[in-house]
Amino acid sequence: MVGYDPEAKCVSTVEAAVAGSASGFVTRVLISPLDVIKIRFQLQIEQLSPRNPGAKYHGILQAVQCIFQEEGLVAFWKGHIPAQLLSVGYGAVQFMAFESLTKLVHNFTSYNARDSFVHFVCGGLAACTATVAVQPVDTLRTRFAAQGEPKIYRNLRHAVVTMYQTEGPWTFYRGLTPTIIAVFPYAGLQFSFYNILQQFSEWVIPAEGKQGGNVKNLVCGSCAGIISKTLTYPFDVVKKRMQVGGFEQARAAFGQVRTYRGLLDCIRQITREEGPGGFFKGLSPSLLKAAVSTGLVFFWYELFCSFLCALKSTDSTTRKEG
Repeated sequence: MVGYDPEAKCVSTVEAAVAGSASGFVTRVLISPLDVIKIRFQLQIEQLSPRNPGAKYHGILQAVQCIFQEEGLVAFWKGHIPAQLLSVGYGAVQFMAFESLTKLVHNFTSYNARDSFVHFVCGGLAACTATVAVQPVDTLRTRFAAQGEPKIYRNLRHAVVTMYQTEGPWTFYRGLTPTIIAVFPYAGLQFSFYNILQQFSEWVIPAEGKQGGNVKNLVCGSCAGIISKTLTYPFDVVKKRMQVGGFEQARAAFGQVRTYRGLLDCIRQITREEGPGGFFKGLSPSLLKAAVSTGLVFFWYELFCSFLCALKSTDSTTRKEG
């Protein structure tokens, strides 16, 4: 169902956008706590280890306990409103663009729209389009998830006005360069591996066992998420570090802070001060989140597409009978 299928011809571009939005919305509610923990880990300068007395966080369970005790249960959904705007907007643009691009490939090239390489290229381009569209919301989401107590930003409107007045309009696009660099291969690998794993499952699973399609979509999506996240994770760390530039005062309670002059300076400082391991801080919750979120995104997208197709089929049958 993911990607243009000339034999199915079931989901339109608009319906793909609706299914993508709904998928992003449901998934975001479920994975927000993992996202908050991941961002806290990525932004911590100190080594993520209980042997480091200066480290605020040094493990997933310890971080959960610490955040819950200091900030309460709602802290795991900090920045949830901008995060939802991000997920809904990103899901709509990404899947709409992906369906449109794979359809263009089918209609105007000799390539097979179901080919894994086509899914890699189209998936990467679709994600880049969606990223540019929602980058300001992503920056807001990161700021909200990163701030401790007392809060710097009271609400979404206050954050937008304050950031615009004190840092200028371009602050909403902090970290865009590493994001674009990372998102193309990340999303491309997601769509490509999802396609490969789906084809592999068709070959491995016998015909009588194929009724569990929803579980298969979830498993294939989770595996695709883990592979793609591991291969592109360092770019995500750099992006997060750059997005909180100019926001150092809100990070004081979490340990050391750094100021980066740009992408290369950020990479140099992380390499010099934290070593290669610095680019993989927060990998554990990120892989957990990638497995859950990617699996759920494809699971819900396929489910909503099937639901929309069923509605169209019912409506068409009703018209014929009438």
